[in-house]
Amino acid sequence: MDDQSRTPVSVLGLGSMGRALAAAFLAAGHPTTVWNRTAAKAETLVDQGARHAGSIKDAVAASPLIIACLTTYDATLEALEPAATALDGRALVPLNSGSPAGARRLAAWATEHGARYLDGAIKNVPAAVGAADTLLYYGGDRSVFDDYEPALRVLGGDTVYLGSDPDLAALYEMAVGGTLLPALVGFLQGAAALQARGLEAASMVRFSIKWFEMINSVLPTFAAEIDNHRYDNPASSVNLFLAGAADDVELGREANLDITWHKPFHDLLERAVAAGHGEHSISALIEVIKPT
Repeated sequence: MDDQSRTPVSVLGLGSMGRALAAAFLAAGHPTTVWNRTAAKAETLVDQGARHAGSIKDAVAASPLIIACLTTYDATLEALEPAATALDGRALVPLNSGSPAGARRLAAWATEHGARYLDGAIKNVPAAVGAADTLLYYGGDRSVFDDYEPALRVLGGDTVYLGSDPDLAALYEMAVGGTLLPALVGFLQGAAALQARGLEAASMVRFSIKWFEMINSVLPTFAAEIDNHRYDNPASSVNLFLAGAADDVELGREANLDITWHKPFHDLLERAVAAGHGEHSISALIEVIKPT
């Protein structure tokens, strides 16, 4: 491209994340075309200088770089079907959620229709789009990443190319994202326990943040144990975690909480002990999660 800093871009899908993406491109001076099934969602972006395409085919035809931010890979493929003939020669970069298999299916379909495919994932909330420390990672056609990297960096300063496999971003998205729901449910349980005593959930936030920081600090150690298959020098053993299971039950009874979400975790601990990992690091649970 002659002026990469002004690459025309089309953004498909204007939910909260899609609107944030389009706004970031506009703020950086990129000619931006937007499309959404519900046209009203484009109004504020049009006020900021975006062009609203009346059809998804027109949106795809308008730009060499297509950012798709719909809910899933299947939803993206379904939406793009009417625009299939317009994809030829264009770079398609989906930034939706979904499985590695879904990414491979969309990549195969897009490639069949002449598109250059680079899959991506955003590891933050819409309000963080465009920030210097916002992480986005990509996998797929390296030439797309190389050609459009300055434009992609508009969305977040921590922009990473993972490799040529088109499903890598989805794989890392799910591998990293798997920690979210258990962590949030744990926080919600803690909040409910405090409220049962007449205390505010807000009173635990700074302590929870410290706890998450501690978890951050031990992840490199756990990763090294897993990669080296060495679990015999534990900071916290499987038996130690299993001993705490009774406390979970007692807290649930005392605070009248539904703690049934703990049962699969307790079962996992018991299976690890039965497999001989009781005195091993808690990271040895991976050997139960991926049984040979």
